[in-house]
Amino acid sequence: MTAAAPPAAAWWRPLPNGQAACDLCPVGCRLREGQAGPCGTRANRGGVMAPLHYGRVAAMALDPVEKKPLHHFHPGRDILSVAAPGCNLHCAFCQNWHLSQAADVPTRPATAEGLAAAARDHGSVGLAFTYSEPLVWYEFVRDAAQAARAAGLKVVLVTNGYLNPGPLAELLPLVDAANIDVKAMDDRFYRRVCKARLQPVLDAVAAFVEAGVHVELTNLVIPGHNDDDAALDRLVDFVAGLGRPVPLHFSAYRPAWRLQAPPTPRATLERALERARRRLDWVYLGNVGGAEGRDSRCPHCAALLVDRSGYRGASRLTPQGACPACGVVQPFVV
Repeated sequence: MTAAAPPAAAWWRPLPNGQAACDLCPVGCRLREGQAGPCGTRANRGGVMAPLHYGRVAAMALDPVEKKPLHHFHPGRDILSVAAPGCNLHCAFCQNWHLSQAADVPTRPATAEGLAAAARDHGSVGLAFTYSEPLVWYEFVRDAAQAARAAGLKVVLVTNGYLNPGPLAELLPLVDAANIDVKAMDDRFYRRVCKARLQPVLDAVAAFVEAGVHVELTNLVIPGHNDDDAALDRLVDFVAGLGRPVPLHFSAYRPAWRLQAPPTPRATLERALERARRRLDWVYLGNVGGAEGRDSRCPHCAALLVDRSGYRGASRLTPQGACPACGVVQPFVV
């Protein structure tokens, strides 16, 4: 696949003395000539902001949509998943640090139309931008999303949600579903562990929901950092207040990159599941074996809606998305 020619970068401003201001995300970089941002995706080239990975792909795979994780969006379908290097957060626990944080990640050429054609040819429900942070791969994600939509495909983001309101508003009409990673309901945690702030993430979640995008949230539960009852309850309160049912995934942490906290005990995840289910109908466990927190059941009659094994889901929903037992329409996209 031949590499696409990079367009001008979006959401930046020229500054005096050949500097360039990046307005894409809340980090707000001011870059000198030749300097790249800490996200590794944009750089000042001759006083102009350049998207470094436009038309370049570092990873591509056909995944079950449940792996994103999305449990309420076309369950049982596959989705072509792609990524470029880089991220605008620097989470000490990053599970994909070799792609999001490492320098000189190998890439290969790609075009927006070529990815859409590949997704269609593989019987994929659409394109998922995942593995690293798609929002800082902004220009290519935007163009590939347009190509996917033109081909009748769905567009999925797996994201940290760390984007300024203007760029996000421009992108949201092209997005069908998103899993947004809420690291903790604690700004100190974001500043200390992720080198970011909490509020822009919460604002982005609200914007996705308001735009009508199908949204699911993931929280990586890290012992000693965000696993106490108060932290879990603050997250549940936030999800409950979003105004519509939003699935919440608690995922098990394993030591990675710069954080060496102990792995998440299963008992901690089950405690999180129990506390969340007091207020939420749709709570799941990820990155852990066992049946608890895996399947989807009707909150009205407890009938099995989606039977899951590993990352594979088998839907029993009606074509209208209703429970096969009691007939109540469920908050699934089928």
